Amino acid sequence: MRNHTRDIYNKLASTYLNDVDEKSPYNAYYERPAMMTALPSQLEGKKVLDAGCAAGWYSSQLLFQGAEVTGVDISSEMVKAARRRLGEEATFLCHDLQETLPFQDDSFDVIVSSLTLHYLKDWTQPFQEFNRILKAGGTFLFSVHHPFMDYTRHQCEDYFKTQFLTETWNKPNITIDVSFYRRPMQSIINETTHYFNLDELIEPQPQEKMKEVKEKSYRYLMTSPHFLIVKATSKKLLENE
Repeated sequence: MRNHTRDIYNKLASTYLNDVDEKSPYNAYYERPAMMTALPSQLEGKKVLDAGCAAGWYSSQLLFQGAEVTGVDISSEMVKAARRRLGEEATFLCHDLQETLPFQDDSFDVIVSSLTLHYLKDWTQPFQEFNRILKAGGTFLFSVHHPFMDYTRHQCEDYFKTQFLTETWNKPNITIDVSFYRRPMQSIINETTHYFNLDELIEPQPQEKMKEVKEKSYRYLMTSPHFLIVKATSKKLLENE
C-alpha cells in the first residue's frame, strides 16, 4: 500500500500543483475553508508540521499566517512540487508517515494533516509519533474521508470493519485508480483519543459560493457528508499544570 500511494501521488503531482487549487470545488469551497477555520487563531512564530503536504497548498497558507513550516510527504514528486511552489520558505522532506519521524520530541506547536490518514491502514505508529513530536498543549488537526460517505458509495456490507477500497478519479489530464482505507467513526475517534484529547468533531458544510460554481455538488454535500475533520490537543501536561 505504501508503494501504491507513493506511485499514485507521484503521477498526480503536476495536477495538484497546477489544477487542484482552483478547479476542485471540494477543495476550494469545502474541505480547505473548514480546516483553515479550525486552525489556532495565532500561528505567528509557531512551528507547524504539514503531514502529507502534497503540493504545498496548506504550507503556503500556514506561512502566510507567520508559521515556521515543515512539510512531509511520501511522494517525492509532491515534495518537488511543494518546493517549486515555496522555494526555501519552508522545509520539505520525502518521508513515510508510517516510519519514525526525523524530528526531536516536542518539536511542533501544531500538526496539520489534510486528507492523508485514510491511506494508512494502521494509525498506531503515526499517532505515536505525532504525540511524541507535538508540544504540550499543541494542536493536532486532520481531515479524512467521512466513514458514512465511503460506506454508502461503495455499498460496504460491514460498517464496523476497516476496509480497503478503490475508486477511479477523473482529474485534469489524468484518470487514475486510487486506493484507501475506510474505518468506522468509532475507530477514528477511539484511535485519536488514545493519544490526544478530542476538542472538536467537524462535519464541514460547503460554502455558499460552491452553489454558484457547482450547484449539484453543493446539494450532494448538504445531504451526504464527504469529509470529516478532527481537532485534538496533546495530552501532555503544560509545565505550570
